[in-house]
Amino acid sequence: MPPIRTIAVLGAAFLLATAAPAQGGTRTLAVGASESASLIPDPVVAKTRMDLAVLAGFTQIEVRAEWSRGKTAPTADELAAFQASALAAQLDAVRLVVAVNTGFSRQTPVSPGDRAQFVQYLASLAQSLPYVQDFIVGNEPNLNLFWMPQFDKRGRDLAAPAYEALLAQSYDALKAVSPQINVIGGAISPRGADRARSIRQTHSPTTFLRDLGAAYRKSRRQLPIMDMLAIHPYGESSKTPPTAAHPKSTSISIADYPKLVKLLREAFKGTAQRGATLPILYGEYGVQTQIPADKLGVYTNLSVPTATDAVSESMQGEYYSRAIKLAYCQPTVAGMLFFHVSDEPDLDRWQSGLFYADDTPKSDLALVKATAHAAQAGTLTCTKAKPKQKAKPKHKPKRKRRHRRR
Repeated sequence: MPPIRTIAVLGAAFLLATAAPAQGGTRTLAVGASESASLIPDPVVAKTRMDLAVLAGFTQIEVRAEWSRGKTAPTADELAAFQASALAAQLDAVRLVVAVNTGFSRQTPVSPGDRAQFVQYLASLAQSLPYVQDFIVGNEPNLNLFWMPQFDKRGRDLAAPAYEALLAQSYDALKAVSPQINVIGGAISPRGADRARSIRQTHSPTTFLRDLGAAYRKSRRQLPIMDMLAIHPYGESSKTPPTAAHPKSTSISIADYPKLVKLLREAFKGTAQRGATLPILYGEYGVQTQIPADKLGVYTNLSVPTATDAVSESMQGEYYSRAIKLAYCQPTVAGMLFFHVSDEPDLDRWQSGLFYADDTPKSDLALVKATAHAAQAGTLTCTKAKPKQKAKPKHKPKRKRRHRRR
């Protein structure tokens, strides 16, 4: 591991390079994947898994830590896996992001005691991983699968205020470990119903962000709660292109960037928390592909049919490339993480990687890798919107001269 001072400088450099244009006005975008395959205690195996990500052109990898009630520090086995993954990332010059899940709905840290345990676990993990400078707090807290309760008996939002309290305490604890740590909040799902009496209680990202801002204002906190916001901008299905926008709904996709920035501005304007200028991380985006017959032998649970929304590899490549280009041209977007480097072998899970389950490449790997490299090098181009021409003032018709009778 390099000295902590060196790591701090690298962390600061990352934020400057991704959250703002580089010197000379060159815009860059970090491209990576949400992939925990490198969480292996064996450093050699961990390095092999990280090497695969590099082959895909990725420079940023997110791995996940699983907190559960009662845990205040990672176990010895967990820590060994995280340290092996961090070492592999360091050797490959990959930026490692650690997302700490809050457990599923029955584990949600909403009580003061549970929050304290979660924060202690988070701080302990950060202290043990000096190379890691990016931590995501929680996962999709606007869904009841990961956060309960979502509403009270009167239909009011309980999830956003409770998450705001956890995020604030997590921010303070991580900054106490190192001021250079990048605290990433949200990891919000792109959709939600906002129906308190639904069997599956969820909040839309639109409502959740508004309520998060309201809870922050109500707390009268004088410090931020996050340095970056993560959102998972999946389409409604793998067949939905990343260019699909939702101007008349509460969903948020990659194409809804203006809506997201406006929400952040309204939620935090005039507070200590950045809003419209807050860096954004597209933390998960995935498009599933159809599995060729000659590759089914490396997958399991074959009784489950391939996902009905799965698309061709060429379409996945087109969508991934287009998604990178969209994100690259959105000024406050700092990075994009695809969901997985390699497919999950269980056909009941996700087959959205650029490699099959046996780690052989799919046919669209070269296209996605080339686009990722261009985004990270700052060589993509963005079409500037044409300025709206001012409407020409309507001239009053000239009055006809009346000829005098002679």
